[in-house]
This record gives sequence, structure tokens and C-alpha cells, in this order.
Amino acid sequence: MKRVATAVAVLAVLAVAAGIAGLTKSSASAGPSAPAKAAATKITIWVGWSAGHELKEFKKVVAEYDSKNKDVDVNVVGGINDDKIIAALRAGNAPDVVSSFSSQNVGIYCPSGGWIDLAPYLKKDNIDVNIFPAASRYYTQYKGKRCALPLLADSYGFYYNKTLFKEAGLTRPPKTFSELTAYAKKLTKRNADGSFKVVGYDPNPLFYHGGVGATYFDENGKSNFSTDKGWSRLLNWQKDLIDYYGYSKLVRWQTGAGDEFSASHAFETGKLAMMLDGEWRVAFIKNEHPELQYGTAPMPVDDAQPNLYGSGYVNGTIIGIPKSGKNHDAAWDLVKYLTTNDHALAKFSNGIRNVPSTKSSSKSKELLPDAHFNTFLKIFTHPKSTTVPITPIGADHLQTFSNFVSKWYAGKVKDLQAGLKEVDKTIDGKIKQAEKGGGVP
Repeated sequence: MKRVATAVAVLAVLAVAAGIAGLTKSSASAGPSAPAKAAATKITIWVGWSAGHELKEFKKVVAEYDSKNKDVDVNVVGGINDDKIIAALRAGNAPDVVSSFSSQNVGIYCPSGGWIDLAPYLKKDNIDVNIFPAASRYYTQYKGKRCALPLLADSYGFYYNKTLFKEAGLTRPPKTFSELTAYAKKLTKRNADGSFKVVGYDPNPLFYHGGVGATYFDENGKSNFSTDKGWSRLLNWQKDLIDYYGYSKLVRWQTGAGDEFSASHAFETGKLAMMLDGEWRVAFIKNEHPELQYGTAPMPVDDAQPNLYGSGYVNGTIIGIPKSGKNHDAAWDLVKYLTTNDHALAKFSNGIRNVPSTKSSSKSKELLPDAHFNTFLKIFTHPKSTTVPITPIGADHLQTFSNFVSKWYAGKVKDLQAGLKEVDKTIDGKIKQAEKGGGVP
């Protein structure tokens, strides 16, 4: 699954033609006419996975559904992003089913009616949404209207290089930010010219993915960055570690650290000793650097919140039914199969190595066993795992915050509290404006 680049995953990570059923004409015969046989209903599903391995694996799951349901014929179209989904919704020519990597846009799709409310279908088929963990239940609805369901998920955890740990005399992964800082300094290696040979941990969330966060909004729905002290503790901790490395030196190292989705990835090549990343990295390492000796664990947490250890950031692909689709009932049957059938979820999870999105499927015996991957299954179902807020401005609140955070890391912010208050003011203003407007028709 392609990840949404919400630059603030620190704060929990950073960061859319229906066929018409007809009747086949029966051949003339000497005897009584045979009853007409209904043609298969053609339905189209748009997905974000583009041509390649992930799309092929999704098509395998759909093909299995097709083989079991002769009354439908499913056409899969890959390479779809939310811009295409929104354009189709506005034009009134959306397909029967759409899938998106951007769960943040549920706050646009649900209240506008762009995606239909699935509650009547769930009730009709006696499906309890509690089959999904709390975090994924949250990011598939907005203000009580459930217009989406989770289709596999991403959970973020901690990766560490066991070889480098052994060389440094470290025997277990860190559990708190203070331990992570101490480990990072101990694992960092410098070249003769002072440049970095190995970076212990890169605290900059704009490099790959970030860390752990606090609450984004208060109980009244107001932006909470300046009032929840967890944010200032987090940002100060990150800034202190960045200053230890030297901001310009760290940025220089990042430019040569390798692309995130390539075999030259810094962690995979031993240039980064520890990192926060999603479960998909397990498959990447297996395919690209099977020789790497590494471990996975939950992400270290704020020293002031040790009870959160074991939880993490969760997000994932969502799937829904556009209101302008022509075959809602047939579309629902497909959506139900893809999101609630444990066999289908385990099959797809094995294919692309994302987390299966029901509680029961995460424990399925059909899942390929892997101790590294198992860490992320536990994080996904942990009761304290969280996700980013769903708002009527999509991911814009994250972008506003990440723009500020970039300046903070670079030493361009003199007053952290004043800066966070301005972030809150900007986000609240954008949400107020969005609530006045319409959204996707």
C-alpha cells in the first residue's frame, strides 16, 4: 500500500462504470422456451494500488470473489488517487466502489454524501463494527456517519539493527524517549571528517516517518497543539536530539541516506540504527536485504506516559460506495467480502504484507508466520493505539502543523508556545471555513 505522506507522523505519524444487468435471449427451440437467464451485473472498483505486485495481489482476491459469485463481473481499475475520486463524484460518474489511501478525507466524503452511509447495510447483514479495532472504526466515519470500512491497515512500530546493538552492548529495544536518546547517541558513528557513518535515530519526522503524539483537538473541537503539553514535550525532545547531531549535518546525511522505498533505504543498508516505520518494511527487508539482522518492537513512548508502551499509530486503506454508483447492492456485497471475510483479508495480507483489518483476521491461521510482522499485528489491535483526527479539511491540519514543525527543527522559531498558538488559530480558521462550505457534492 502506498503511504499517505502526512508529514507529521510524530504526532502519531506522518502524514476514489457501472454495467447494467440485462437478459440474455434464449434460443428458439421446438419445445417450451427456457427461462431467460440474467446477465452478470458488471461493477467497477477503483483502487489506489498501481500496476505492479500490489495490484496483482488485489486482483487475485477479487478474482476469487468473482469465481464464487457468478451473478457479478468485477472490473478492477488501479492507480486511482483522491483527486480522481473527487472529480468523479462532482461529475456524477463515479464507479460502483472506490478505495482510497487517504483516510483523512473521510471527513469530506461522509458529511457531503459523496460516499453513501453504510449503516443500513451493516444493520441488514448483522455486522457489528466492533470486529474492527477502535482506531480503524474511528477513521472510517465522521461524526457518527460511517461511509467507509477499513481494507487492510498500516501500524507503525520500532525497527532496530541487532548487529549494531550487539556492538554497542545493547540487549533490548528502548521503551521511552529518554532511553531512545541515550541509545541514539551510543549507536551514532562518525567518519574522520565528522560526517555521519551511522545515525542512531533520526528524530526528524519529515525523514521517513515520525514518532508519537498527543491529542490534536480538545473536547470542544478546537486545535490543541498549544494547550496539550505533550506536544511541547515531544517537540523539545526531538529538537534536543536534532541539536545534538547538528541540524545542517543531519540534513546533509539525509540527502545521501537513500530513498524510502528502495533497496538503498538507510536502515536496510546499516546507515540508520533505529527507526519508526510501518509493517510493510518487513517485506521490503525480506526482498531487498534478507541478510539484515534486525528486530521489531513497539515505538518508545513519552517518559510521562509509560502506560502507552505497546500501542502505536494506526491508519490504512478505506473503501466505500459513491452515491452516483449504479449498483449499490452489488457494490455492498463486494465491499462486505473484502472487509469482513477473514480468508480474503488474510490472503490479501499475505500478498502485500499489510495488516489484515479485523480483529479475528489478525489472528488467522492463514497468515504467514513471521515474528517481525507479528509485532505490528499486536500494535494494530492494542486498545490504546490511535490515529490522526478526521476533519472536514482532510489532512490540511497536519500540513499546517508540519510546516511549523519544519521551521522549529531548523531553529527558525524563537517562541515555541507562541508558534503553536498560531498553528491552532490557523487550523481552527480553516475548519470553520470548511464547515460553512459544502465539500464534495
